[in-house]
Amino acid sequence: MRITFMAKESEIKRNWYIIDASGLPLGRLASEVARILRGKHKPIYTPHVDTGDFVIVINADQVALTGNKLRQKYYYRHSGYPGGLKKIRYDELFKQKPEFILTLAVKRMLPANRLGRAMLKKLKVYAGSQHPHQAQGPVTWKVNPKRVVEQ
Repeated sequence: MRITFMAKESEIKRNWYIIDASGLPLGRLASEVARILRGKHKPIYTPHVDTGDFVIVINADQVALTGNKLRQKYYYRHSGYPGGLKKIRYDELFKQKPEFILTLAVKRMLPANRLGRAMLKKLKVYAGSQHPHQAQGPVTWKVNPKRVVEQ
């Protein structure tokens, strides 16, 4: 008789991975990061358990947006009051908070529940090449994009 494997919290071993975002397309990078955060790269993946690993993304200020998205794409937010819609173009937001763009892209690829929020806490994004997580011994994760974009 076969029984479906379900990971338990005590069986999960979390690793730390570091990804260099230089020149990588935003969507492809975000989907790979979301896959690692969910734990889909592991054989013990269980949908209702957080089996994912920690991810450090460096050089988030060098991530690429293909096409004319920097000038044509907008980030919208609403204050909750009538007429409270605010929008900002991605090139302006990219100058102010490059980490936020990648974090938002990954957040929208994770489950929209408390499990997804717990997974997002394992993501650490930095605009430059320096990060304070050397003590965790992160391993470099190679992202294999189909197309690397030069900015």
